[in-house]
Amino acid sequence: MSRLESFIRRISAQRDCLNHAAAIIEDKPGSVLELGLGNGRTFDHLRSLMPERDIYVFDRHVKAHPDCIPDSDHMIVGNFLETVPTALEKMTDKAVLAHCDIGSGDKAASVALARMLGESLPKLLVTGAIIVSDQPFEVPSWQSLRLPEGVAEGRYHIYRQM
Repeated sequence: MSRLESFIRRISAQRDCLNHAAAIIEDKPGSVLELGLGNGRTFDHLRSLMPERDIYVFDRHVKAHPDCIPDSDHMIVGNFLETVPTALEKMTDKAVLAHCDIGSGDKAASVALARMLGESLPKLLVTGAIIVSDQPFEVPSWQSLRLPEGVAEGRYHIYRQM
């Protein structure tokens, strides 16, 4: 498979999982977390799916398209391991959905980051929250959910906080 085809499959899986998660939490209150702004595509997609929700975005630095950058009250800049544990101070309410786009291309580093975030991220989430991630998590209070039809196992991950 070419790198272009792999990219298309990854982005399609991401979109399908986010759409699926948004449908699951449709009638549940709470904010949304986006870990990894990147160029802002998924933030833009999330705000189009859920325009009424507060979406808190985390990244080391902001380099997104200007139309895809949240306001300063919702953009949390810095290392995930430092900003996630203290994020409740900025949030109006806990999150019902978290999207973790934390892969760096270094598989070992990405899995290690997921392991470390698994210690602080659950505190930001309500019971029943949905977590969509490009990396696997092993969090005791999270139950793995089935992926939407057409998304290959291991391509993306969806969990529910119990």
